[in-house]
Amino acid sequence: MPSLLAKQLTHYKRWDFLVFLLITVLSILNKQVTVFYLIYFFWWNELLRILLDSLLMRQNPNAVVVSTQKKVDFGGFFLMGIYLVFIVVFFGFIANSKQTDLIIKNMEVLFFHNWFFNANLLFVLLERIILHKTHQPLQVHFGGFTPNMIVMHIAIILGGILIFFVVNNYPTVFTPENVWGSVVIAMPFLLLRAIAWRLSI
Repeated sequence: MPSLLAKQLTHYKRWDFLVFLLITVLSILNKQVTVFYLIYFFWWNELLRILLDSLLMRQNPNAVVVSTQKKVDFGGFFLMGIYLVFIVVFFGFIANSKQTDLIIKNMEVLFFHNWFFNANLLFVLLERIILHKTHQPLQVHFGGFTPNMIVMHIAIILGGILIFFVVNNYPTVFTPENVWGSVVIAMPFLLLRAIAWRLSI
């Protein structure tokens, strides 16, 4: 059993993507996915990685810092704080100001009342802890332009395009009751996650 677990841990990137895919599909089927949900998840994914890497990497002899910045600093958290305010204000409220149902869904995500979102975050948290505790080879990035941060930048731009040129232009299609709207919204983000997985982020 331990050897089987160790073997699976070496393929953690694959499991990371597959679990994200499964939970996202389930959330789509339950009509819980919004642009805010997905971008906010990318933000939390990066914040948890930064915190856990900075706390646990010294316990993992196989963790290697590959960025020019060797440790987390106030600047990194300040940048994450700016992103949080922008994501919550813009994608949580302003971009959906005409769709009260979507704002309510976004607030459920923001205050951790969406169990699909919570399950995704819990997996990210436990996965990173286990990887460090079992001394898996990990590439650690610090600074404002880590691979995950770049993915989040793209996600924010993509989210803005989706809201203003797709969702807002077709309000009868992109409704909380229409699962196909969630599928169209989620597909580009799933592709982003797949690219991140292939790049070993």
